[in-house]
Amino acid sequence: MNIICLRNKNICFKLLLNFLLILLCMTTSCPIAKSSPKYMQLRALAFRRAASLNNGISFSWLEQTWNKNPLNQGAIKDADFALLKRLGFRSIRLPIAFTYLETAHIPTVEILGYIDKVVKQCHRYGFKLVLDYHYGNLNDANSSAETLKLIDLWEKLAKRYTNVSADDLFFELYNEPPHMNPNVWKDVAYNVVTALRKVDKKRTLIIGASNYNSIYELSRFVRLADENIIYTFHFYEPFFFTHQGAGWVGNQVATTGVSFPYSAENFPALDPRAKGTPGESNHEMYRRDGNEQSVNDKLQIVKAWGDKYDVPIICGEYGVYNKYADLDSRCRYIKAVRAALKKLGIPGMLWDYNGTFSIFAGKPSIDNLPACMKDAIAY
Repeated sequence: MNIICLRNKNICFKLLLNFLLILLCMTTSCPIAKSSPKYMQLRALAFRRAASLNNGISFSWLEQTWNKNPLNQGAIKDADFALLKRLGFRSIRLPIAFTYLETAHIPTVEILGYIDKVVKQCHRYGFKLVLDYHYGNLNDANSSAETLKLIDLWEKLAKRYTNVSADDLFFELYNEPPHMNPNVWKDVAYNVVTALRKVDKKRTLIIGASNYNSIYELSRFVRLADENIIYTFHFYEPFFFTHQGAGWVGNQVATTGVSFPYSAENFPALDPRAKGTPGESNHEMYRRDGNEQSVNDKLQIVKAWGDKYDVPIICGEYGVYNKYADLDSRCRYIKAVRAALKKLGIPGMLWDYNGTFSIFAGKPSIDNLPACMKDAIAY
């Protein structure tokens, strides 16, 4: 392509600069926002709906694959909704282990019946609701087949809840995509969104990045060509503290007795089982990472990404495994994360209400909510 330089060298320079910018955007993922009124309205709508999810919490019930009778054990009751309403929560995230429930030979119609009930309860008590596809089998090798399964499921749900306001019901397409090729995951997400839009054009969808909704993978993710999407991430940093002693993670979190923030006086020695694992380096780095400033700095990573693409983001999960972390540290951590999210304008949803990350000291009730946790959640 020839660039004609006029006598005015400034004009020639501007022409050359514009050409180079166009060429750059043709060969890279240039974050150019669509500016037509239609797209601007859709994006504004997504931002408004994301904000409505703030101060949310997950119900760990239909994702509890370790329960022999998951549909009946831990079922949500009206008293639970009334309690959360009293505590000031505004939204509920319902993780559902669809794949597990199917392999347990539980009829789909029965599963949907329970979801129907939660949808109605949320409407009655004034909660926003996120339906979340939990514990799928997606990986690089089976992505094509799993994509078809995802499309089939979400199309069914979209048709079933077509009369439920898109202001009140959200679809989170896949919880924590595994450590897989990020480009493969993006293709999966794109294909599911594209198929779903043929059935439901109004529903706001929620999508995260690979490596388990990692903040770092999200910071490298290129937004999809759909204006009605909220991008989610999960925040458990520092993992060394939030998951201490969690058996399903492995020996990297074998070191327990870790407080928040870091205290040199009370800091435990590295558990021998953690040697040679990421837990060894995390033990060393906790002196630097175990504080409120580090929480702020890491959340700033996703805030910067959201600002770059001008898209809404939410923290879909944050919390602390409660078996080994002391209560005061858990309270301080949750308060610190909530404060940082508020400062950055990022809506957040706690994990969780009634499981091993519960904010209660026993069965959920006002009496079982410790004083420091009341302060942490601003009750």
